[in-house]
Amino acid sequence: MRVITGSARGRRLKTLDSLDIRPTPDAVKEAIFSVIQFDVPAARVLDLFAGSGQLGIEALSRGAAHCVFVDKNPDAVTVVRDNLAACKFPASDVRVLNADSVEFAKTSKGGFDIAFLDPPYRNGLLESVLPYLGDKMTEGGIVVCEHESELTLPESFAGLTLRKRYRYGKVAVTVYNASEGSADDR
Repeated sequence: MRVITGSARGRRLKTLDSLDIRPTPDAVKEAIFSVIQFDVPAARVLDLFAGSGQLGIEALSRGAAHCVFVDKNPDAVTVVRDNLAACKFPASDVRVLNADSVEFAKTSKGGFDIAFLDPPYRNGLLESVLPYLGDKMTEGGIVVCEHESELTLPESFAGLTLRKRYRYGKVAVTVYNASEGSADDR
């Protein structure tokens, strides 16, 4: 697993050996960032269910202004911190939290331009967290959900509207946009 492009291009990232941690394949990561490439520079990013932090790190490498990484596994949080240190991102550009992602989504102040959600598959976690994200996103904000290809997420959640669905073999990506009236406290 590596950073594809930007300031940390080519940097190898650590990951955990765990059934709950499933790194995003490079081809899927490239596809995700081709969809949102023009939205990343200067964005405030949320990486929920961060795992190794690779999606948030890729966004920072491509010019995102700030990223909040959230994972409830303390070992994953350590890996995220190690990966951020290896990529030499300034501490002021990141926040790493050992917290439950659903609880964070419920209580967060918000103001995110992009959110990445890549939870363990088949646990209903996307369906649990998405209803809380609409009002945490800036108007027009983007929520990128990576999940098993058998799962078809609804067309909308509170404050989120389906933009596009993509399938890459056993992996699917569903992208939502935040509608008007979403948080915009930047």
